[in-house]
Amino acid sequence: MSTEQFERGLKVRKEVLGEDHVKAAFDNADNFNRDFQNMVTEYCWGGTWGQGVLAKRERSMLNLGMLAALNRQTEFKHHFKGAITNGLSLEELREILFQIAIYCGIPAGIEAFRCAREVLEAEGIDTSGLDPR
Repeated sequence: MSTEQFERGLKVRKEVLGEDHVKAAFDNADNFNRDFQNMVTEYCWGGTWGQGVLAKRERSMLNLGMLAALNRQTEFKHHFKGAITNGLSLEELREILFQIAIYCGIPAGIEAFRCAREVLEAEGIDTSGLDPR
């Protein structure tokens, strides 16, 4: 598959989620789900993220809220890491998690903070310098 939208999507997907993550997604694809990976890349990443109307930071914020509300922890973690890549500060991310807790409910907030902690630890990001809210 090589359409302009697919190529744009592949580029943006790698920028946000990391080349290793995207490579693994395609390497692990088989005859059952390969077309799905292509569709996600072309339409989600190329047709939406790749349009340039909203900044990657804005899309990251939206995705974190939606994924928390939908209780999609695995994708939440990928997009939390992507939000860091897209330049969101720890202070901004913490505020997003508070907003998630208020609008999606405390259980969703607890889960979002738990997922965020896993990503921060896996990435070796120190939060000790963060001012208490």
